[in-house]
Parts: sequence; C-alpha cells; structure tokens
Amino acid sequence: MFESLKDAIQDLLNGRVAPTERRAAIADMKQAMVHAKLGVEDLQQGVAITHQRLAAELEQLVTVQRRKKLAEDIHDAETVALAAKFEAQHSERIAVLERKLGAQEAEAELAARELAEMMTALKAANAGVGTGTPRSAPTDEALGLPDHAALRSELDALARQRSRAEQDAIADAKLEELKKRMGQS
Repeated sequence: MFESLKDAIQDLLNGRVAPTERRAAIADMKQAMVHAKLGVEDLQQGVAITHQRLAAELEQLVTVQRRKKLAEDIHDAETVALAAKFEAQHSERIAVLERKLGAQEAEAELAARELAEMMTALKAANAGVGTGTPRSAPTDEALGLPDHAALRSELDALARQRSRAEQDAIADAKLEELKKRMGQS
C-alpha cells in the first residue's frame, strides 16, 4: 500500500541516501508518514461507517421479520408477501455489507500494520541505522598516519559498539513489530 515510502525508508536504512541529503529525506518521510497515518485513519473511519450501516440493516431486518410474523398471525397474505420482499432485500444488503466490512477491516489492519513497520524503520533510520558508512575503518597506512596500535584498538572498539547499537536498534524494531502483532491477534 505504501510501496514508495517503504522503498525510501529502505534506501535510508541501506545507506543509499547521501549523508548530506539524509536529514531532508527523513523530514520528507516524516511528512509522508503523517499522510499515511491519515490514510489509515480514513480506512478505519470507513470500517466504522460500514459497521453503522450494517447495524441499521440488521435492525430493519428484525423489524420486517416482526411485521411479517404479525401479518402471518392475522392471515394478511398481501402484507406477508410485501414483508417477505423487504426481508429478502435487507438480507441481501446485510450479506453485501458483511463482505464489505470484512474487506475493509482486512485492508485497515494491513495498512495499520504496514504503517507501524514503517514508523519503526523510520525511527531506526532517524537514529542513524544504515548511514552507509563503511563497516571497517581504513588502515593507518592508507590514511598516511603512523601505526598506533592503541588508537586502532580504540577505533575498532568504537566500530564494534556502533555495530552492536545498530543491531540492537534493528532487534528492538523487530521486537516492537512482534509485540504489535501479538497484541492485535
């Protein structure tokens, strides 16, 4: 449903956005997420409206069935026939609204789940995950510096710490997604 936004977030996470454009890209994505959230809310509002229409149809069906029963009790064939016609119409509308409601609920649930996944991914991107910086630091020789084992060791420790932080952020995002799925089941 939100394919272009998902692709843009993946570009951020996979380091395919230039560091100079990253902040602007994240700001644009946050704005797109607001619009996506409004779209999900519209879907949920459509579900609520269909629920109301279905409830009204069910109420009308009960009323028609009650009137039909009363007409049968007094042997009014014309009213029974008319009530049967309306009973069939309301039953058909109810069947259509139930199918519509099922489709709307599935669509709203899918959109909400995708939105939650994208928000988690965008938070990770905003936190710096997937900045596209190289995983291994260049050697001192490549930079034209003298060989400093202590400095190299400290830089390696920082790189490991950053990598661990990125992995933790990804794991946290997946955990949040799993918690949301478990809560919605």
